Amino acid sequence: FTNNIPQRDGGTHLAGFRGALTRVIAKYAEEHKLIKKNDIKLTGEDMREGLTCVLSVKVPDPKFSSQTKDKLVSSEVRPVVESAIAEKLGTWLEENPADGKIIVGKIVEAATAREAARKARDLTRRKGIMDISSLPGKLADCQSKDPAESEIFIVEGDSAGGSAKQARARHNQAILPLRGKILNTERARFDKMLASQEIGTLITALGTGIGDDEFNIEKARYHKIIIMTDADVDGSHIRTLLLTFFFRYMPSVIEKGYLYIAQPPLFKVKRGNAGELYLKDERALEDYLIDVTLSDIALVDVKGGARTGNDLRDILAEARKLRGPVDNLAQRVGNRAVVEQAAVAGAFDEKIFEDAKAGEQYARNIAERLDASASKKEKGWQGQFTVGGGYVFSRTLRSVNETVRITADHIRSPDARRLARAVAWLQDVFAAPVALRLGDKDTAAVGGPAALYDKVQEFGRKGLNIQRYKGLGEMNPEQLWETTLDPNVRTLLQVRVEDAVKADDVFSTLMGDVVEPRRDFIQENALKAQLDA
Repeated sequence: FTNNIPQRDGGTHLAGFRGALTRVIAKYAEEHKLIKKNDIKLTGEDMREGLTCVLSVKVPDPKFSSQTKDKLVSSEVRPVVESAIAEKLGTWLEENPADGKIIVGKIVEAATAREAARKARDLTRRKGIMDISSLPGKLADCQSKDPAESEIFIVEGDSAGGSAKQARARHNQAILPLRGKILNTERARFDKMLASQEIGTLITALGTGIGDDEFNIEKARYHKIIIMTDADVDGSHIRTLLLTFFFRYMPSVIEKGYLYIAQPPLFKVKRGNAGELYLKDERALEDYLIDVTLSDIALVDVKGGARTGNDLRDILAEARKLRGPVDNLAQRVGNRAVVEQAAVAGAFDEKIFEDAKAGEQYARNIAERLDASASKKEKGWQGQFTVGGGYVFSRTLRSVNETVRITADHIRSPDARRLARAVAWLQDVFAAPVALRLGDKDTAAVGGPAALYDKVQEFGRKGLNIQRYKGLGEMNPEQLWETTLDPNVRTLLQVRVEDAVKADDVFSTLMGDVVEPRRDFIQENALKAQLDA
């Protein structure tokens, strides 16, 4: 306002205000080291973002640009306004350092958002075919320009990318190798995410743009976006990071059903002259070994009884569930056989630890079972029990004394409790000494579920050539095509979000900055995972 007359287009008084505001705040931020050297350079627009100001001056004989008086052009007004604003604002900032720090922080946030928006616009404009084809060593695009039939494989590393580029169907399959683990977009600021070369390459290749103003799912260049990582822990981590990116910044890709996860095999197996078979993971390999062995094995007891076929398959299914708790507890106790025999005997009942007589009887029983299942040179177990100390088992093996203790802490563990709940099944199968027989020749004593399951796996591996792929790069192009790329035989998992609120909570918990919820989640669910192992 000038003399209570509004100026819609501002003028010299507004220019003076803007100049003072920019100069004073920039100087204050620099003198108080509120901006890091590598931070984004602040502009006047950043400092004025979100600011509301009523500026009114009294000027004798003011000059305006037109009869409508929409803009003040009196040149003498600017230095007066600039000087007054600079003096008062500078004094206020020095007297209110806490508020000054907050104001500068807000300005930095505005600058960060401005820079992120600029990068998003640049990425969107770069998505033309000439820019994509010029990405060095990155995207191997397909020939088809029809998004409905085009698919892009996001692969892990240049090695796998090389094999995939040779194996693909060039007409409609594109390959984009990503080097290393991409940025965790749950923790990174939007501008930091856009500064990532791998993320930028991915955004440019997909063609959708990024950000609220620039993203357009209709411009997607592929209607099948397939995450193809190694079938190991690192591959799972990279896949999770990519899923986090799509969930947070391209949710429409998931909603449209464009996002998939490839299922590359971890193993190749071959028996004799038979054909090759590819298996996805450890679980699939274990299932296969059971299938090929089941018709030739039997679980036999001392009375001549034999359990075979589907009956034995059911036993192995339960043994697989209990193998995890047995192995977990064996790591703490130090002896797997002792843990298995204690579980079969029912010694993991917490009530026993309050009864010295019952505990002593269990200790002797377990020692006898250990000797019964041990070879002649490895016998000699003795068992003791005290209410305060728990079980102590000992023997002398090759002039070396071996001592194994099961304490109250072991008994109270989730693994011991899981084994205690299964005591009826354990005694039904393993109460009498049993052995696993392969055909008419090989026989091996098995004292518990873990020993039984492992022995079946061992028998299944006989005569079998098993190759484990450490990564997709180890496969030749023909193998990669016939296992993962060929639409006629491959397996793809489509990514869907059934519960958006729950998914948001899981991503925030597992991928966010706050450690405590993630630690609690892992501690709670690790026990569940062990129970289902």
